Amino acid sequence: MRSRCPLEERLLQKRNSRENLDRFIPNRSAMDFDFAHYMLTQGKKGKENPSRYGRDYRKQLAEAMNMNRTRILAFKNKPPAPVELFPSNFSSLPQDKPANHKPHRHIPQTSERTLDASDLIDDYYLNLLDWGSSNVIAIALANKVYLWDATDCSTSELATFDVERGPVTSVSWAIDGRHIAIGLDNSEVQLWDSTANQYLRTLRGCHRSRVGSLAWNNHILTTGGMDGRIVNNDVRIRSHIVETYRGHEREVCGLKWSASGQQLASGGNDNLLHIWDNRSVAPTQWLHRLEDHTAAVKALAWCPFQRNLLASGGGGNDRGIKFWNTHTGACLNSVDTGSQVCALLWNMNERELLSSHGFTRNQLTLWKYPSMVRIAELTGHTSRVLHMAQSPNGCTVASAAGERLNFWNVFGDPEEVKPAPKEPFAHVNRIR
Repeated sequence: MRSRCPLEERLLQKRNSRENLDRFIPNRSAMDFDFAHYMLTQGKKGKENPSRYGRDYRKQLAEAMNMNRTRILAFKNKPPAPVELFPSNFSSLPQDKPANHKPHRHIPQTSERTLDASDLIDDYYLNLLDWGSSNVIAIALANKVYLWDATDCSTSELATFDVERGPVTSVSWAIDGRHIAIGLDNSEVQLWDSTANQYLRTLRGCHRSRVGSLAWNNHILTTGGMDGRIVNNDVRIRSHIVETYRGHEREVCGLKWSASGQQLASGGNDNLLHIWDNRSVAPTQWLHRLEDHTAAVKALAWCPFQRNLLASGGGGNDRGIKFWNTHTGACLNSVDTGSQVCALLWNMNERELLSSHGFTRNQLTLWKYPSMVRIAELTGHTSRVLHMAQSPNGCTVASAAGERLNFWNVFGDPEEVKPAPKEPFAHVNRIR
């Protein structure tokens, strides 16, 4: 026979007991119907004529007829005590925390370090800051490119360009963290070896004017220019131009390859956002042409935890962050931030998005995704925060604005961060 828990046994015992009668149903054997009938029919007459039936007479009559009861409806048993489903000290017992409980993360409201960045060009359409996988920051200041090693906090000058080539309009680290591409105002792109502090080669013929955006995909360096062109360059071969994308009518100011290396997002000063797919039959024909933004689209960020999810930010006349399904081209959500969106970064360990802004507050805003609730706002810059870069471990963010380079511990402490995922193109270890 199946054993019952204590609660089941107690309920069954109560149900089978004859003694525990219902407390609201009277017991007929304890009732006096004659007395009840007398009180209903003759009781009022005694009150109307007290001289006929005095107190002594009624008392003697009650004793003679055994009617000295005070209850008309009688109940045999007291109501049963309520069953306690839980012990009385249940609330004081220790309770386990949910398995998914996470402690609240403290987000410092001030930058943990500030570096001087004088001569940083105040141009929304340029990309002058990048943080490589070897934990070295590259920043372009006018005609020079400087390197700051976050491991030992050392600074070095990588390259200086004359006025005919400069100023520097974009920088981008290759995936190996050693080689770096430098876009110039005269339409050229140079490749440098940062470890040996050595110039490698120049890519010419890609554009007719300045190169403001760069993006690496394995050995392919994608360049975007003021002429609206997007060019794929195979840096391993002499004739480096392998593909040219035509879709933008004005300057290309944002370029980002997805983590899989299969889709490229491009934003331009023509308010257009294009999605290109190298798996399609015609890879140089855009997969999606998205026209929802009402200002230049520079800020682009692929989601690290959900495939085909892209965040884009619009300029001063748009002020919005939009989320796209790049497989279907559908806009999933749109948020008005109230100010120019300059850059976007995803948290690699939590469902959060960081945005940097221009007028009026020049702040960094941390958002919870997908609710897009503001978690924190970081202020400290006095001019629009045009550039952001993320450390290799995903914890620290560098932001450049005006003449300052600030570092924010916005995404958590290094010891709390999960191991970084393996690079999708780790088999590539050199450029020739």
